Amino acid sequence: MATKSEIKQKLIDDLPTLEGKKILIFGDVGVDEYVKGQVKRISPEAPVPVVEVESIQKVLGLSANVAANIIALGGSPILVSVVGEDADGEVIKALLQEKGIASDSLVSDPGRPTTSKLRVMSGQHHIVRVDYETKSEIDGNLLQKIKSQLEKWIPQCDGVIVQDYAKGIVSQASCQLVMELAKKHNKKVIVDPYRSTPLEYYQGAYLMTPNRDEAFDLAKQIPNHQVWGDVDKIGAQLMEKIQSEKMVITLGSEGMKIFNGGAPLHLPTFARGVFDVTGAGDTVISAFALAIAAEWSLEMSGYLANLAAGVVVAQVGAVACSAPDLKQYIQNHF
Repeated sequence: MATKSEIKQKLIDDLPTLEGKKILIFGDVGVDEYVKGQVKRISPEAPVPVVEVESIQKVLGLSANVAANIIALGGSPILVSVVGEDADGEVIKALLQEKGIASDSLVSDPGRPTTSKLRVMSGQHHIVRVDYETKSEIDGNLLQKIKSQLEKWIPQCDGVIVQDYAKGIVSQASCQLVMELAKKHNKKVIVDPYRSTPLEYYQGAYLMTPNRDEAFDLAKQIPNHQVWGDVDKIGAQLMEKIQSEKMVITLGSEGMKIFNGGAPLHLPTFARGVFDVTGAGDTVISAFALAIAAEWSLEMSGYLANLAAGVVVAQVGAVACSAPDLKQYIQNHF
């Protein structure tokens, strides 16, 4: 078994192997808007705080934040999703362009508003969140447009992420289409699931990365499920249900459990301060996808993902973890 110092050195030495790996991301996209200001009084109209606005910022959200993480870590993202023909759809394209991410793999739908989440904050405290979205499942015409993009890009990529936020883009038909095309072209699919999505959607995935609460909720779909609270048994049952080779269950402040044959492996967290967990799952799956595409072991991929998550939870909002920041974090905190 490698020593901690040997693992640390290998992580640093192997970081350059992530560079240039093409990762296709399929899932819902959106805009995260942050309205920040100070609270100095309570409204006379209702018992709610009055926020005096100091700044407004719009950033990439949902699967678009995964793409931002991929490029920040040195990879090359291909984002296949749907945006509305509206102002926020144009905002997403502009924000992608700013980061050097192409938007020509996005499909536009005039009847579907672009998802937007507005967060009002004072300091590091969330006051309220307002969501603008539709959750209707994509129709046949839209699915055909998505299929064209998937058929074009999956053969060219090194790995695939399915990022499910239950906004309607990841349907059973679209998800299984991804699985079929990935299998045809020998690409590994990593799924970040949604807690209430039927497990059948994810059958054929190489790896699934639910957090603990999502894993418990997903396990309720399994007949005669009687292992509530037992992460190890839940992981094994979920793997069997979706016919997956591997499983990772993230455990927040306790790190993660890796299922890879034999006894599950527990990896501790490396977070040194937690201010905001927004987007942490996006960072974890991005790190796993790049490392697996670079043929890292699942254990080393897990170390990388845990460390990358440690970088982003110390910051406010859905932020991307850059390769230089990750290298420095490994050097300082592993």
